[in-house]
Amino acid sequence: MVDGNTGNGGAASGGRADGCSAGEERIRVVLADDHARMRAAVRHALEAGGCEVCAEGASADDAVRLAAEHRPDVALLDIHMPGNGIRAAEQISRSLPQTAVVMLTRSDDDEDLFDALRAGAAGYLLKGADPATLPGALRGVLAGEAAMSPALVTRVLQEFRAPGRRMFRRRSDAAGKLSPREWEVMELLAEGRSTEEVAAKLFVSPTTVRVHVSTVLRKLRVKDRESAFRVLKGE
Repeated sequence: MVDGNTGNGGAASGGRADGCSAGEERIRVVLADDHARMRAAVRHALEAGGCEVCAEGASADDAVRLAAEHRPDVALLDIHMPGNGIRAAEQISRSLPQTAVVMLTRSDDDEDLFDALRAGAAGYLLKGADPATLPGALRGVLAGEAAMSPALVTRVLQEFRAPGRRMFRRRSDAAGKLSPREWEVMELLAEGRSTEEVAAKLFVSPTTVRVHVSTVLRKLRVKDRESAFRVLKGE
């Protein structure tokens, strides 16, 4: 078990590093949370439910490193840990598409929820729920289900349906011209976010955002962002 006073990556991941040798039927999990007691409780629940915790970390950097090292089935991440769990979720989702990322957090804030989903999270679980439900939730994620409470699902649907935040038409002729990242940049800009705000949410530089926008304008053969928004909305 991880010592309750450890806060660095090496100490936090020191226990049970042999966990990934388990059989195929066991879900292999990398767990990252900066609260040692929470990690211990989550680990107990996962192992009691037939999961195998490959390694533990206490920061976003730990999570990214341990996921790359152990290549687990699931990376179970806190959001508000050092380095930002959403940043770790994006990096893991991008570099290890075979690993499902699930957030485990106390935050039911809409910004955290939608930022996590944009970062590639396949699930968003709240720490107030019964820990015994965790193994079943992770199995559901690996079976293609979304791990999320009904209340959060409702909020996602409301966000999607909101007239003021209408999504671009992904089946339009323009859809095949843009990369997933270009879509994401344009959708965030269409919500009224500044270049700097989009950059912060996507963990890239403002220059990278501007390059994406320039590429989109060129692909769509339009002169400005507003024209691009209209094309992507099918207007």
